[in-house]
Amino acid sequence: MLRIAKVEELAPARHTVLGWRVADIRAAAAALAARGVVFERYDGMAQDDLGVWNAPGGAKVAWFKDPDGNTLSLTQFEP
Repeated sequence: MLRIAKVEELAPARHTVLGWRVADIRAAAAALAARGVVFERYDGMAQDDLGVWNAPGGAKVAWFKDPDGNTLSLTQFEP
């Protein structure tokens, strides 16, 4: 189930508001990029050519924004 609340005025959060767990982050990011999704880049974070960051714990994460400016993410967790 997914619950969504309609708001009168939008103020995008400064943090990730929704994310998806993916099996292959590079394939998922490449597919989204091919459809025009632009991945965020953050100063001080070593991200690859697709915008994927390798977290110290082994997860791989990439962030992008929805049309309203909310930050969304893809995450590939280590097995």
